[in-house]
Amino acid sequence: MNKNIKLAVAGAVLALSATAANAGIVIPAGEWTVDIGGNVNTYATWTRQTGSATMQGSYNYWAGANDTSTRTDSNITTGLLPNYLSVSGSTRQNDLDVGFTISIQPGASSKAHSSVGASGGQNAKQENRQAFMTFGDKSWGSFKLGRDIGVFASDAILNDMTLLGVGGGAGVLAGNTTTLGRIGSGFIYADWKSQVAYTTPNFNGFQATVALTQGWNQEGDTTISATSNGRSGAAPAYEGKASYSFAANDVTGKVWVSGISQQVRGASVHLEDNTAWGADIGANVNFAGFGLTGYYYHGEGLGTQFQMTDGYDTLGKRRESDGGYVQATYILPTKTKLGASWGVSSFDRTSNDATTLMKDSEMWAVGLYHPLTKHLNLVAEYTRNTQENHAGAENRAQTGSLGAQRFIVLLGK
Repeated sequence: MNKNIKLAVAGAVLALSATAANAGIVIPAGEWTVDIGGNVNTYATWTRQTGSATMQGSYNYWAGANDTSTRTDSNITTGLLPNYLSVSGSTRQNDLDVGFTISIQPGASSKAHSSVGASGGQNAKQENRQAFMTFGDKSWGSFKLGRDIGVFASDAILNDMTLLGVGGGAGVLAGNTTTLGRIGSGFIYADWKSQVAYTTPNFNGFQATVALTQGWNQEGDTTISATSNGRSGAAPAYEGKASYSFAANDVTGKVWVSGISQQVRGASVHLEDNTAWGADIGANVNFAGFGLTGYYYHGEGLGTQFQMTDGYDTLGKRRESDGGYVQATYILPTKTKLGASWGVSSFDRTSNDATTLMKDSEMWAVGLYHPLTKHLNLVAEYTRNTQENHAGAENRAQTGSLGAQRFIVLLGK
């Protein structure tokens, strides 16, 4: 992977799970050093949506579901990666590495949109995704306390090529701080959670994280979990991840597994089994300009798009969900990254569910990501989304997008 693409990916990872800002130098501030970095991105999108099928059990971002005719939307909006400004500090005191990160994510779109909830919820004007501290030592590991990306399924989104683009949801979600990328069509959103997490030292490429994170309730209207607002009442979630990174000659890669388990409450009915859980496995390999990624997950009571959303039917029975995605990329001699991916998220129907329950949400994506400078990437993408319910009815959306990502190093080279 060339230097410019590495910088772009590093900036994207920073925006989603940074423990330090993307800066090349540091600023002394007494015993502390401070880094400041950020990202700005904007896309012109064109979406053609068709279908009027009811898709119970899915966060419905299809305009066609309420329109019997074909609908076309054009917007100027941010992509899956939000605009952000991040401030981080670090110091070494009493044989401990101590740090903090605070970030804000201002929206760039002028299209009005209201908040849609805490789990996966977005605000058209501004989000505050990160506010956490860390302390530890490379000899025994580190602790993180505060709000950051969740542990389960975080590697799925960090390896998704649409992280540097738009992906799905541009037709209706334009005006939020982000679009959906591949969320709900290949993996479940990791979300941004208050947490207490411990990460082991790096043992020759092997590393593990365990965490207690804020639990979400199962609740809503069309099902008991249409909106997860994270209010008190739900038990904490137990999350964990183990990964192994390797490098041999020109081949580099990573293999990971992660999981989540949480006891949940329903808003209005007794849950038949109140333990929601999920597990996943994934791998990424890079060699000679090629990149290959494969990912699979399974959940029960977890939902299929946002965690704890639509995970149970109206009588409190757990729904099973699974899915995954495959992705291939290649860096051309022009340094342009060409990528193609396919993914799907699926719901199993319970004995209480109508045939209008969503069965599959599938997405194809192709994209070109060109580093115009070491900090500026031009992006062109095309995605095709199809949702099908258990009765066989479909909604479809095709999105084309053109735009740019600008990774900012305010204090750095």
